[in-house]
Amino acid sequence: MKKKISTLPFNGTAEQEAQLKQVIDENKSDKSNLMVVMQKAQDIYGYLPIEVQNMIAEGMGVPMEKVYGVATFYAQFSLSPKGKYNISVCLGTACYVKGSGDIFDRLSERLGIGADECTEDGKFSLTACRCIGACGLAPVLTVNDDVYGRLTVDDVDDILAKYAD
Repeated sequence: MKKKISTLPFNGTAEQEAQLKQVIDENKSDKSNLMVVMQKAQDIYGYLPIEVQNMIAEGMGVPMEKVYGVATFYAQFSLSPKGKYNISVCLGTACYVKGSGDIFDRLSERLGIGADECTEDGKFSLTACRCIGACGLAPVLTVNDDVYGRLTVDDVDDILAKYAD
């Protein structure tokens, strides 16, 4: 699955940039630490926007293409911000055959976003995953650490309402 790049404006702070520069300074002498730097950068920012990838490439003295290649190859990295509430719908076999694709589509419609995107207000993000190990509860979705199982598309609005601050 191709990763989507965020269309939301980058809103990094000076404090975050200072943290990232410190991480880069501690690791720039060893280019094999690129993944470590990228992991820490994602911890700082929550994702790896192009601006952060550029800072890492310049600071580590590696081509931007390498940073981008690592960010898009490994599933642990996200190119889009996560919302306050990250909704992840299981599209593994057990969940999919019981309707999780339709649930994902309903969430996408209600939130006005697609896979790996975040609502403009930063409240919700939507991702698909392959299996969360709760096949007996299929179809399943999570909202941050909350797990919802045995769902139908009719459950979507009630779940979203629980997170309407």
